[in-house]
Amino acid sequence: MKSQQTVKNAINGDKEAFCALYDEYKQKLYRYALYKLKNPQDAEDAVSDAVVSSYRQIGTLKNPGAFDAWIFRILNCACTKYIDQQAKSRQIQTIDQWAVDSKMYTDFNPQTQELMEALDSLDSQEQSIVLLSVIAGLNSKEIAGLTGLTPGSVRSKLSRSLSKMKNYWSDAE
Repeated sequence: MKSQQTVKNAINGDKEAFCALYDEYKQKLYRYALYKLKNPQDAEDAVSDAVVSSYRQIGTLKNPGAFDAWIFRILNCACTKYIDQQAKSRQIQTIDQWAVDSKMYTDFNPQTQELMEALDSLDSQEQSIVLLSVIAGLNSKEIAGLTGLTPGSVRSKLSRSLSKMKNYWSDAE
């Protein structure tokens, strides 16, 4: 797990500390982007963009304890920007349509595909809350800061979303 000192060192310009943080977070970042974008190459591109951006901005991070939420906010923005760019180039009107369109060229193992389909049963805000909680490991207060909801609303939406996903799997069987 990251230490506060490693984050402080990265904030102060220590490149090795930033690399250590990247090594620790790269799998979580990739999984989040993969589930959000539904395509491995797009996920890699979004993570790359987010890492470059976070490296450039690390000196602006005031609270080392907020690193998790901070880096996932940057990644979420990178994913959203990527979706918007692709949607414009494909004449797609909504993020939900992007999700439908992107399915046609994905190649995932059966468990990942089932999880993707269960996530697709949720609206985009519910998906974000589930991914930020389960993949990024953020708590309800951190997710609230990213989504503009209250921590109580985040907990409520997370619970309902997980129930929807569970119902999706039981209906699919």
